[in-house]
Amino acid sequence: MRRRLVAVAALALSIAACSAPAEVAQAPKAESAFVIVQNLDVITDWDPATSYSNEIIAHQNIYETLTVWNPVTKKASPRLATSWRSSGDGKVWMFTLRPGVTFHTGRPFDSAAVKSSIERTMKLGEGAAYIWDAVSDIKADDPLTVTFTLKYPVPLDLVASAGYAAYIYDTQAAADLSTWFKAGRDAGTGPYTVASWAKGKEEELTLTSYQDYWGGWERPHYGTVKYRVVPDEDRAWRLLLRGEVSFVDRLSPRLQAKAEANPGVRTSRRPSFQTAMLLFNTESGPMADLRVRRAVQKAIDYRGVIKALRGAAAPISGVIPEGLFGHVPDRAPKQDLAAATRLLERAGYGPAGRPLRLSLTYAEGDADQEVLATLLTETLKELNVTLEARAMPWLEQWDLGKKRGQDIFLMYWWPDYADGYSWFGNVFHSESPTVFNLAYLNDPATDKLLDTLPQLSVTDRAAAQRGFVRATTRVLDQKAAAALPWVVNYHRAFLGGVQGYDDNPAYPDVVFVYDLRPSG
Repeated sequence: MRRRLVAVAALALSIAACSAPAEVAQAPKAESAFVIVQNLDVITDWDPATSYSNEIIAHQNIYETLTVWNPVTKKASPRLATSWRSSGDGKVWMFTLRPGVTFHTGRPFDSAAVKSSIERTMKLGEGAAYIWDAVSDIKADDPLTVTFTLKYPVPLDLVASAGYAAYIYDTQAAADLSTWFKAGRDAGTGPYTVASWAKGKEEELTLTSYQDYWGGWERPHYGTVKYRVVPDEDRAWRLLLRGEVSFVDRLSPRLQAKAEANPGVRTSRRPSFQTAMLLFNTESGPMADLRVRRAVQKAIDYRGVIKALRGAAAPISGVIPEGLFGHVPDRAPKQDLAAATRLLERAGYGPAGRPLRLSLTYAEGDADQEVLATLLTETLKELNVTLEARAMPWLEQWDLGKKRGQDIFLMYWWPDYADGYSWFGNVFHSESPTVFNLAYLNDPATDKLLDTLPQLSVTDRAAAQRGFVRATTRVLDQKAAAALPWVVNYHRAFLGGVQGYDDNPAYPDVVFVYDLRPSG
């Protein structure tokens, strides 16, 4: 999930729409709900300080950050802050705040609220709280001015746009905020507030408009946002056709082709910063053997997977996708079954050795991940390796992963803010307890290297890039802790009457519903 620094490749968006035929419902009226379908549970953590998973799709409509990353300018743009400036050495940042903003609790948003929310997030130290590691002091100069003093320079305007841990919230909402949030309450400033939450249900979450939102409600907007969990993509497609849902965040190539041919449905194709990752259990079981990990890396039919996904994915080079600082070119992985066989034989397995059983978990309802699991199962079978691939609801898969309950963990990752450090700092840096280092890599040399990257990214970008190259080599080659089979190409489908939708790759799968315009 998470971060990056400036340089991003130009992104293409193609949308086709016409008047809807009789069999396809029109977009909801302004007073109706905008209904979003995805295949995974929406909420894993309600606390905006510690949230670090799927709930970004709801939180970005409930909470706001000081800045927001703009995919056109590839820079931070105003959100709760209207302007900002930094000192020459990049260690002092002053933000001017938007006046007239209130929290959903009714209390005013001001510099004191910025200071208290970020300091609480830093103190809890969970999720993506590391984004504030450079901060040594926060001063509320006056109600609409807040100054950050840093221990070392970082691009704080980008940090303040992060999809996680950068939310500003009302710390006075309750005496015990952590418990208060767990009940499904919110304390944001965003256009929508929580109306209801039914954990584990299909119709999991409903948001309603916050009438005192600083942006106003004069223009047509959706007054309600609903999130439905539908793992069966064929059913999600049928719901869209019947007009029961407004937006489907991912379709298989087969269904995407149908959507693009249907004049009552709009579609969107766009490159993303989201990568698929196969994380190998480096700590225990047969994958603890480096030779086995390298064998699995080489057994993956990378080209075959890309071909099978028919436009839903693109090849990846290294760990960080192209367009983000830290990307390493000319490292696209290739299948090498002969090398995989030799490595397995050296470990005592393979066609002439002992049979090997491996377990893999992936997200239930994700057709793309299922394709990879199926192809890898077939390939490994020829090498006398039985792969038990298990589709699981995300929360169950994640819980099992934290307990080291599988050999291979398949998941998606994206940046917290617009740079590449997130892939390394959160997935491959040693951590205890386990959160997202689901390869369980515990390598002091890797940690020491990674710890230098945030500051170098500002003070010596050439040295930082060399560090990213070394980190990529160590994680993928020397430690063989993972394999990255593709970068996601977003394929969206939504009702023809929905106006104003666009993807922002810094906030994966987020629909900024307030920006949409319903029409009949």
